[in-house]
Amino acid sequence: MLDKICLALSIIGSLNWGLVGLFQFDLVAWIFQGSDSILSRIIYTVIALAGIWCISLLFRKRSCD
Repeated sequence: MLDKICLALSIIGSLNWGLVGLFQFDLVAWIFQGSDSILSRIIYTVIALAGIWCISLLFRKRSCD
């Protein structure tokens, strides 16, 4: 379950970076009133931690579910 949550957060983060790259629009900053707000910084940190967790997915053996 944690893997799926982290993967979803990583996808959300990548979509946000896509918006920044293509349109110079930071959705997280827009929602939480600026990139320097404490809520934005928490969201950025949680998404970064999720991305770091997802690195472990690259090195795990696949199991048949």
